[in-house]
Amino acid sequence: MTATSDAGTVFVETAARLHFGVLDLRGALGRWFGGIGTAAPEPTLLVSASRAPALAVDGADAGRAADFARAFLAHHHLDAGARVSIHRALPAHAGLGSGTQLALAVARALAELYGVATTATALARAVGRAQRSAIGTWTFAGGGLVVEGGRRPDGDDVGPLIARLPFPPAWHCVVAVPRRPPAISGADEAEALARLPPPDDREVEQIAHLVLMALLPALADDDLATFGRALTAIQMTTGRWFAPVQGGAFAPGPSAELVRRMAEWGASGVGQSSWGPAVYGIVEGKDAGARLADRVRAALERCGGGTVYEGAFRAGGARVWRS
Repeated sequence: MTATSDAGTVFVETAARLHFGVLDLRGALGRWFGGIGTAAPEPTLLVSASRAPALAVDGADAGRAADFARAFLAHHHLDAGARVSIHRALPAHAGLGSGTQLALAVARALAELYGVATTATALARAVGRAQRSAIGTWTFAGGGLVVEGGRRPDGDDVGPLIARLPFPPAWHCVVAVPRRPPAISGADEAEALARLPPPDDREVEQIAHLVLMALLPALADDDLATFGRALTAIQMTTGRWFAPVQGGAFAPGPSAELVRRMAEWGASGVGQSSWGPAVYGIVEGKDAGARLADRVRAALERCGGGTVYEGAFRAGGARVWRS
């Protein structure tokens, strides 16, 4: 394949992802992990790419972005370079899927630049993502709540998309990222997962039951109270699966405290995204979202600082345009 595209600069913007929980750490039915999640209202990543004789990358996390670009070009046998710029980065190792979103955004920009017909799952395979969770891949592809079905241990397929449902526009999400040491990722995450004891069969079955008979129907019915109870229950149970490594159902310190406080302050559903430290609360209405965000900001200031994002859930995936 050779590079054949119009001149110009391609821009790709994609949002952080929130991981709402893992479905199965046992693999007893032939698939590992699986999960539920969504794109966060904010923050977003913005990258651009334009044609160049050789590969050159600038901006935050340029080294990792260059690795992803080289992987994509090699995967598609493209004898070409590019000028890639990261204009806005996501917080790294914060539970927001920054690595996957960077990888997919760089790959998507290059695909558009060089006329490569592709999909989100093909992009993920080309740059070596979705080795465990495919939530970030599917939020890159589209909006709403996504459920993915996990990976087979003997293949490199991306976990398939099982369900995608839109959020009601009135539901708002507050995301807090405490200023803490980076969460584990990459090889350290794989090692940590390998050390975890398998969850109880009954709990795994309970998670599936909650997703199928409470979480998804409540979302379809615009029933935030039921959705929130189901989501919080899922988070508490799956969080305990990671407690031997994490130190509790939620990361000890500001993350665990904010999860508790957001529930007290009226959030219908609360939890932690992946290993944290990012946590979230879901409420109904713009005013309720603004009030919760203000209280969370004040709480963060008292425990080391951090960043708060607030808004309605996203209806679409990554945005792509050409200058």
